[in-house]
Amino acid sequence: MALDQTHKKTLATFLCILCLAGCVQAVPPDLLTALEAIDQDLIALRAPEVAPEEYGQFVRQWVSLKTRVQLDDDLIRWPWESSALETELRWLFAYGERTVAQLHEKHAAQHHTAQTKVARLEEQLRLMTSKVESIHGRILLGEKVVHTDHLVKQARSFFEQKDYQRALQAVEKAHHALKVQTSLLSQELGRYADDSRIAYWQALAKQTIEWSRIHQSTAIVVSKADGELILYRHGRKVLSYPVKLGFNGMLEKRFQGDGATPEGRYRVTDKRGPGQTQFYRALALDYPNAEDRRRFDLAKKSGRIGAARGIGGQIEIHGADNELLAQTLGCVMLDNSNMAVLYEGVAVGTPVTIVGALSRENAVAVALSELTQRRDEI
Repeated sequence: MALDQTHKKTLATFLCILCLAGCVQAVPPDLLTALEAIDQDLIALRAPEVAPEEYGQFVRQWVSLKTRVQLDDDLIRWPWESSALETELRWLFAYGERTVAQLHEKHAAQHHTAQTKVARLEEQLRLMTSKVESIHGRILLGEKVVHTDHLVKQARSFFEQKDYQRALQAVEKAHHALKVQTSLLSQELGRYADDSRIAYWQALAKQTIEWSRIHQSTAIVVSKADGELILYRHGRKVLSYPVKLGFNGMLEKRFQGDGATPEGRYRVTDKRGPGQTQFYRALALDYPNAEDRRRFDLAKKSGRIGAARGIGGQIEIHGADNELLAQTLGCVMLDNSNMAVLYEGVAVGTPVTIVGALSRENAVAVALSELTQRRDEI
């Protein structure tokens, strides 16, 4: 029985609907969404920087496949039909997932390494700062201290930004800077750990104490490393006071204005009370003496001191009323209350021996040893 025109159209519409119901899109939309998410994950994990080869391969294929997806956007297929495009997209998704997992693992490892190294670096900086302060070595390091502090803060900042690669790079730079500082301190202050030099200083102090005993008089010994002034009477220690030195006090004095405190045997040449000194009270010393002049002339002849340099003078043991000037001159400074007692206890002519240190375990040697032992701990 022949169908009329209306029935034919109805049947055609039904068959079309039945066909579409059994067909699927060429590429599942959820697969494309998942790949977009993978791409975003890779960017968040800094894949372009930390895994450029893997990320480059993913991006090249992803761009190519997205172009093909756009061209095939209107195509449909039966569920049992295979799709080469979908197969490639699923392979890329699996590759991207593996890369993300590897980067997460690498990220976690870098986080642990960076966290440990930044913390150790900060501890090393605290140690360096503490030891430099204790031995008055800040002036020796100059701007290096500021530069290193900046690098350490930079390492911490990169770590907090989760940029572990840059954090580790900053750690290495800061660690190298700390090693340079340690080497410089050892070079400039290494004599405080030199057995022959310490033996010489000990001999000077012993002779001064013995002079005090023989002459039944007073004598002063100053240890620069330990920041201590000791007063002897009749060869016996009667008191000791902490002292401050010039801004470069730990160095051997070489010329006027270097801020170093001289070392050697001196005598009190004058007692200066109120109105006679810029300080609270002062004991003037006979620097430069003959030995100081001999060393100065020898250094000038050898070229270690410039021709325009002078030897300087006006070295005193004094109170603290003019601390800034005292640090410029390289004198030995006491608190005013201690200076008052010392002033009354000594006379003009009292021997004053200033040495670098009195024992191998002095503060400078101990600080340098600890810094040297810890300088590779990153």
